[in-house]
Amino acid sequence: MCVACCCLLPQVARSLLMGETPQPERFEVVSIYFSDVVGYTDLCAQLQPYEVMDLMHRLYSQLDAIIQAMALFKVETVGDAYLAVSNLRLPQPDTHARLLAQFAFEAVRAATSTPIHPERPELGCVTIRVGLHCGPVVGSVVGMLNRRYCLFGDSVNTAARVSAWVPPPCGGCVFRVL
Repeated sequence: MCVACCCLLPQVARSLLMGETPQPERFEVVSIYFSDVVGYTDLCAQLQPYEVMDLMHRLYSQLDAIIQAMALFKVETVGDAYLAVSNLRLPQPDTHARLLAQFAFEAVRAATSTPIHPERPELGCVTIRVGLHCGPVVGSVVGMLNRRYCLFGDSVNTAARVSAWVPPPCGGCVFRVL
């Protein structure tokens, strides 16, 4: 299976494989998950670049496995930020919010069981902040180099802002409000 086929929506992958520019697509209601690692900047100062990459690979691999098991869609990762959605790749009109909230609980569990450094237990385990939001987005592939599928809209920004409001080291306290 080609990389484009497993990382993009099927219609987007088909367009790219045919040499066409994919058309932007509006999704009226998706649930959006945004997380980041608490203290990431400090971790980068304490660890070697390879160790940071290893940490993020171990964490993201766990989140990716949960995404696949729950039939959700991973949009992208940038540094310590992880963006995923429900009700986008597969229609989930009646369950998308619940599914993404379940994913968020599992992601927090996965993070808190992931050692920052396998050989330095004094550093502890990862803590993530999570923001969830539902709303409309537009998805498309943008740019000409290193093309990737992106989501745009205030709903994405709101999910990111919600994650910033979670007080560390609380991690998952926001879920008690849902």
